[in-house]
Amino acid sequence: MLSSQHTTIEQEALEFLALCHEELGWDKTKLTTRENAARGAIESGHPWQPTFEELEHGARVAWRNNARCIGRLFWSSLEVRDKRHILEPEAVAEDLLEHVRRATNAGKIKPLVSIYAPEDTNGAPLRIWNHQLFGYAGYGKQANGHYLGDPKNEAFTQIAQKMGWQGEGTDFDLLPWIIQKRGEAAQLFDAPKDDCLKVKLRHPNLEWFKDLGLQWYAVPILSDMNLRLGGLNFRAAPFNGWYMGTEIGSRDLGDQGRYNQLPIIADKMGLLSERSDTLWKDRALVELNEAVLHSYAEDGVRIVDHHRASSEFMRFVEKEQAEKRLVSGNWSWLVPPMSGSATEVFHRGWKDRKWVPDYQLQPTAWDSSQ
Repeated sequence: MLSSQHTTIEQEALEFLALCHEELGWDKTKLTTRENAARGAIESGHPWQPTFEELEHGARVAWRNNARCIGRLFWSSLEVRDKRHILEPEAVAEDLLEHVRRATNAGKIKPLVSIYAPEDTNGAPLRIWNHQLFGYAGYGKQANGHYLGDPKNEAFTQIAQKMGWQGEGTDFDLLPWIIQKRGEAAQLFDAPKDDCLKVKLRHPNLEWFKDLGLQWYAVPILSDMNLRLGGLNFRAAPFNGWYMGTEIGSRDLGDQGRYNQLPIIADKMGLLSERSDTLWKDRALVELNEAVLHSYAEDGVRIVDHHRASSEFMRFVEKEQAEKRLVSGNWSWLVPPMSGSATEVFHRGWKDRKWVPDYQLQPTAWDSSQ
């Protein structure tokens, strides 16, 4: 008799194969063959092995199902790299470099996922500790009151330092990669600085803006999410699309708990005030976001503004309705962090349906690996 865990895995696997049958146009014979293969592996206590066709479709559907992502119109264009055979951290680091190069594509960013070996009965064979493959170190508040780097990454920075990493001590030091093989100590690898495309920010009208020394990287490669597919967990499956401008301007650089640039920009504009009703934050926020969009566009790096992203998401919704599929959505994530009510998504609502396949949050690797 199967355990309840095996029953759940088998049910997910069979439901996923039925989805492939429906959406990929399989005949009944192929479905039965694949169901028997999956059922046989699971009943013998082993992870079942999706074919590349199944892996590719599942990874794409996981993007389609992800309730937090506004960029799902392009889900079917996701390029899938099957790297399930790679098990050594050194080989993973080398392969990630290829992911970076292919995803960056000289600024014409490609949606891409690299999928490493799935979890088995002993746990995940590999974990990438970074939240994103690229991120900036957070060193803490300095004697002059300035926070050096990105506060979001302070805990990860301290871990890397304990492992022997030393940054240059600037606001934009690329963090190393930390990769762990099950049963072994985590290993540190230098981030590929020469292959990390960065954009130096400037403003089309404010000449002084470039002197702020702000920059950001081109490709947001999420590397700590779990690809749940057919009852399997792929806990090392780095995935990227491209940036929506407000992710950088409003959140990464604008948030008070991040780079907190709004008071600096407002002061340069002569707007800084103790009164909130002057809307100095709002005016500074618009200029910061304009600088992000302008700089990426001038450098030929793919990015989308929040109005266009919202319109594209509504096109996605229309296409899903035409296919008679419900849309899973998390309103608080879909509404952009600037001018939300001026976008189409603000006036709509969706349920977060928790469908699988999906890219799921998971515990930080340094906690779950202990």
